[in-house]
Order: sequence, then structure tokens, then C-alpha cells
Amino acid sequence: MSEDHRPLAIFLMGPTASGKTALACSLADRFPVKLISVDSALVYRGLDIGSAKPDAATLARYPHELIDIRDPSQPYSAAEFVGDAREAMDRVAESGKVPLLVGGTGLYFRALQRGLSELPEADPAVRERIAAEGAQLGWAALHARMAAVDPAAGERIRPGDAQRIQRALEVFELTGRPISELQRQPRQPFPWRVLKLALLPDDRARLHERIARRFEQMIAEGFLDEVRALRARGDLRADLPAIRAVGYRQAWEFLGGEGDATNFRDRGIYATRQLAKRQVTWLRSELDARTFDPDRCDPLPEASMALELFLGMPKTSRQKLPGGI
Repeated sequence: MSEDHRPLAIFLMGPTASGKTALACSLADRFPVKLISVDSALVYRGLDIGSAKPDAATLARYPHELIDIRDPSQPYSAAEFVGDAREAMDRVAESGKVPLLVGGTGLYFRALQRGLSELPEADPAVRERIAAEGAQLGWAALHARMAAVDPAAGERIRPGDAQRIQRALEVFELTGRPISELQRQPRQPFPWRVLKLALLPDDRARLHERIARRFEQMIAEGFLDEVRALRARGDLRADLPAIRAVGYRQAWEFLGGEGDATNFRDRGIYATRQLAKRQVTWLRSELDARTFDPDRCDPLPEASMALELFLGMPKTSRQKLPGGI
């Protein structure tokens, strides 16, 4: 068997509220890694409290690439993430360190490692017309239209996922072929050798408790004031990806007059639990990931041992690093 000479990269994955950031920072104290965020909400400036973005002190000590790189008025796609992430990984490697990608957006991890299909570039006129139809007819109606020409996409894409419905219809109009068919075409192999680590809580009740506590803490820290400031800008709409992020959508609707404070809290917690459920389901399909249950034990020692072996670092060398264990 030939030796694998690809550069090294580490994926640290997990559902929301599982402790990914804390573990990533601890590993950065011990190993020659630099952090890259893999989170569809953290890319947006101004989405701080509700996205559980690391605070300024944490980011000053542990800089993360791909945080605060977009204005909330600008949609950000998986294709854009792949390009940005590959550039960031190259920069990290050129600096002599190993990229550690940390986050919970499974679509981004999957697109980065498995590649994206050769799809047509966005057509502003087609996209604008489909968006107008979605606003007039409702995205459920456009989901039904999409499912009629692409049943596989109809099963995979949720009726409320306006961005992906719009893209699927756009691709079909531009090519005459279903997006699912195009996505099955062969892709280029990933040019990095990856160690996958996943925080995978087994006790759903404890995860739900953490989600509820964190959501309540966000409210106490001024989450609604943050969303009020976003609404006051006047250029943001409820159908933008940034505003449809979990928690933000519920806060936006509440501040627009839908429901009361208790209803907002309950809906926000429920939506976050549903997000965590989807993340856990995806992580269980990542059979090559080394998993750790953060509710059973501290994952740091085992994760450190995995990095030591992956990076080929003797224990004596690792102990010379800051915070070596």
C-alpha cells in the first residue's frame, strides 16, 4: 500500500450545545492547529448572541477563520463555504500548522470533503422571479413544483427551506435536468487526509436541558435586543438565510407581533432541539468518525490521544507544547 502524502486536517463535529468550541480551544492549547469555523450562522456579522458565537475574548485568544465574513443581507452558500474553507486550509498549512475545522453544519462538512456537483452558476433574473413566486404562492407550493420534477429533492429538502428549493428550481430551469441527478455525478477526491472527531451525546434529555438553559441565557444576555437591531436596519427580510437561522427566525416573528414571550421561548427551544436531532442523525452516518459522549466523560484526553497519533507526535514532543498533557 502506497503511503498517503496528503496534508493533514481535523474535523471536530457535534450538535449544538455539545461543547465543540471549548474542546477545540483546549486542543489548540496543546497542538499545532489553527481553527476554522464550520457554521452557517457564524459567518454573519451581527448574529452573535443567538448563534452562540464565541465572545471577543475567546476569539482574540483562539482566532477562528470564517467567522464574521458576511453581512446578514448577503446569502452564503455551501459552494462559497467550500471555496473559502479550502483557501483557509491552505493558509493554515502554509503557516506550518494543521487546520482544525470545528462546527455543526453537516452540509458544509459534507460539501467540503465529498465535493460539489458541477452545477450552473446562479442566474439573477431566474432567481429573482422564483423568489417572487415563493413570496406570492408560498414556498410549500414551490416545494410541490420541485418535487414533481425531482422526487429525490422533494424528499430531501424540507418545504420551508426556501434557499434550497429556489436553487433546485433554478437549476432545473437552466439545465432541464433535476439537481439530484447532477449531484450524483462523480466528483474530485478530497486532497486532505482527515481525522474526524465527533461529540455525540447519547442522553437526549441532558442535551435538551443544555439547549433550554443556553437559550434562556441568550435571552438574558440580550438576544431580543440583537434581533431588534437587525430589524431596525430596514434592509433585512424574513426569507434571508441569516434571518432563517434557528432562534433568529422565531425572534424575528415574535418581534413582528406573532405570539407572546413564552411562545417565543418555547418555539425557539423546540427549533433548536430539532436542529440538534438532525445534526445527531447526520453524525451517526459518519461511520469513519471517532465519537465521544461529552456527558459520560471529558473528551479532551481521548481526543488529545487521537491527535497525537494522527499528527505523528511523540508524547515527549507534545508535552513541550503550551498546555501539554
